[in-house]
Amino acid sequence: MAGITPQQMKEMVGQTIGSSEWYLVDQETINKFADATGDHQFIHIDAEKAKLTPFGGTIAHGFLTLSLLPVLMAKSDVPRIDGVKMGVNYGGNKVRFLAPVRSGKRVRGHFKLLELEEKRPGQWQQTIEMSVEIEGEEKPALLAEWITQFFL
Repeated sequence: MAGITPQQMKEMVGQTIGSSEWYLVDQETINKFADATGDHQFIHIDAEKAKLTPFGGTIAHGFLTLSLLPVLMAKSDVPRIDGVKMGVNYGGNKVRFLAPVRSGKRVRGHFKLLELEEKRPGQWQQTIEMSVEIEGEEKPALLAEWITQFFL
């Protein structure tokens, strides 16, 4: 995909700017996240105990779903800005975990550009509303406003 200028991207403020490919959240991924974070709560890693909960099986950590935002963005059709030397996470305005992602489900991201401004020459800040859809379910797993900065 050909890149665009920050000014062209700025014209897209208020619009949905892309969606990602589907991404499988399997038990192996959930287990690795549990090991990386030390969060071994049974609803994430013990299939037998988790069957007895309202979830009916293991679910991904909310923070695992949140941590998928970079890979979902990378696997999306969101326009790329030419000449970016570096990008950094700046923070978030809100994050809401709306529905659990059950082990074995696929998710995909949808991205809406809320704001884009040049903070200083060559340094841009964007705010994107990101929702994570769960395949076959009405309610999204996650809704977040995420702020990143990129440098040209």
